[in-house]
Parts: sequence; structure tokens; C-alpha cells
Amino acid sequence: MPDSITPTRFLRRRSVRQRGDYRTIDISVVVPTYRRPHLLRRSLESLLKQDFAPNRYEIIVCDDGPDAETEALVARLAAPGKRRRASIRYIPVEATQGPAGARNCGWRAARAPIIAFTDDDTIADRDWLSEGWRAMRPGVSAAGGRIDVPLPKTPTDYELDVAGLAKAEFATANCFVRKRVLERVGGFDERYTAAWREDSDLQFAILATGGTIVRADNALIFHPVRPAEWGVSIAQQKKSQFDVLLRRKYPAFYAKHIGRSPPSLYYLILASLAIAAIGLVTGEHALALAGLVGWLLFTAYFAFLRLRRTSHSARHMAEMIWTSIAIPPLSIFWRLHGALKFDIKH
Repeated sequence: MPDSITPTRFLRRRSVRQRGDYRTIDISVVVPTYRRPHLLRRSLESLLKQDFAPNRYEIIVCDDGPDAETEALVARLAAPGKRRRASIRYIPVEATQGPAGARNCGWRAARAPIIAFTDDDTIADRDWLSEGWRAMRPGVSAAGGRIDVPLPKTPTDYELDVAGLAKAEFATANCFVRKRVLERVGGFDERYTAAWREDSDLQFAILATGGTIVRADNALIFHPVRPAEWGVSIAQQKKSQFDVLLRRKYPAFYAKHIGRSPPSLYYLILASLAIAAIGLVTGEHALALAGLVGWLLFTAYFAFLRLRRTSHSARHMAEMIWTSIAIPPLSIFWRLHGALKFDIKH
């Protein structure tokens, strides 16, 4: 069965919407969240202000906590007596961990044939849904929208990393997928327990089953960068294990769409450390010195690359020096962990 409604039905639906005769829901918006009600409120308010007819879409909040404050927020926004707006549902997610599992709970409970995914820290442009609906023409399995990440003039390394979302081919912060396609591929792989690579996994699963993914560049989502703790990039290395899972599942797609990971520079840094260690153990001081010098030079170059386009404040420079020392070995460690953890049989 093709991943579309028939052209005749598509045209009829659009004409029905223009006449104001609203009988069915066209889009279900799924928003996973985890104990960030202050950000979630901002996101939901933008979703409630869409120029899409309010009784043609629903909003499903999937609480991966769950917590009472988030539930109370959704209840207030969905309270009877509010002005004419889309319906909002709250789903507590207790059997899974991570946004992949939360999104699965959301789309499986959805009533619409098209599922729109975004996050709890995003802001939807007013015509986001109408532009996403327009992109999901007959024959299209999924569409990836545009993500705008506002940055200061001199961003931090973390802010610049988040801004990479603006170049993403397909990101769950802004995408539309037919429900029948999600059913066909099994939805999101819940082994991705962090917000990393689960969207690429869905993208590759759709492509691997012959689906068609298009761009919906007029469907715009704003993704402000959240404040982060000092040294946040060290904790983020744990996500590297999911690169291994994705590459093992879809090696050809991984090579085409993502490329080499981790950078070769990481291996050079670790090799230099190994040479220095071997030199110390064997008493070859010249070898140990060569290894140490190589490690210093490669690590300094890594820090330079990260500082080249980012803030040069004393605090940020200190963070880049420290984290540039820690990132290469941690990244390799978590990739080795992933290689042992994820045994792909298909």
C-alpha cells in the first residue's frame, strides 16, 4: 500500500478544511518531555497558536518522568472553558526510558494519519503545521522541517554543537511521518535511551523499506539553546555508544549520511598516549617523551579547532582545554562500550 492518501481524497480534505467543515483530525503532534515544565509551557503555547484549524490537530504530551507539575500544566492548558484551541492529552510514560520510547507511546495513541514530532524546548512558527501538512503530499512517507538555532555573535562550543541541528537532514525536533509508516518500521528503536541518533535511525529505517522522505523547509521550528553546565561536553560522550548501534544497523546509510565517527584526531591522541605509556614502562625515555609531545600537540590542535569559531572568554577557554583532554579517551571508551552492548542480529 502506498504511503499516502489518494490524490482525490487529499484534495477533498483540503477543500473540506477551507470550507470550515471539520470532521477528522489530520495531524497529531507528539511532544516528549522530562521534568522541564517551564520549557514545555513555552513550546505548548506556540503549538496552540498555529494557523492550522484547531479541531484538525491534537497535541500529545508524553511525560518520561512522569511528574505532577507537568501533568498539572497540561491540565491547565486543556481545561474546559479555554478559548477555541486544539485538544491536549497527557500520557505518563513509565515502561520506557528516553525520548524514543516516549515518542512511541505518543504516536501509538495518536488519532491522526500524520504524526508531527517536536521537542519540549522548541518554539513552533505559526504556520509550522500547515507547511508540514502541505509537504506531506501523496507518495511521501515523511518530511523533515527546518530548524533555526539562534546563536550569539560568539557562541560557546556547546551552543555551536546544538546549532548543528540546523543542518540536520531529519531531526525529531521537526519532522512529519505517516502513522502507517511508523507502524511498518516499528517506530523508534527504544535502545536509544538518550536524545541522540534515534531520529537518524528512524530516517534510515524508512529509507531501507522504500519510503520517501522530503524536505519541508517552510515548516519552521525555533530551537533556543538551553543553558548548560560547565564541561557539559564530557557527559555528552556517553551518547557515542549510539553511533555504534546506528552504524551496525545501517552501515551503508551511516557512511553516506553521517560519515566517519569518531574523528581520526581522537585515535592520534590515544596512540600518542599509548606510545608515552609504553616508553615509560620499558624505560625508553625518548619514546615516552615523543609520545607525550605528540599527545600535547594533537590535544592542543583539538582545543584550537574547538575555539576557532567560539568564545574566547577565560572561562570558556579553560573549559575547552580541560574537555579537549577528556573527550578523546571518553569517546573511544563509550564506543567500545556500545560495541559490546549492542549485538545486532539483523
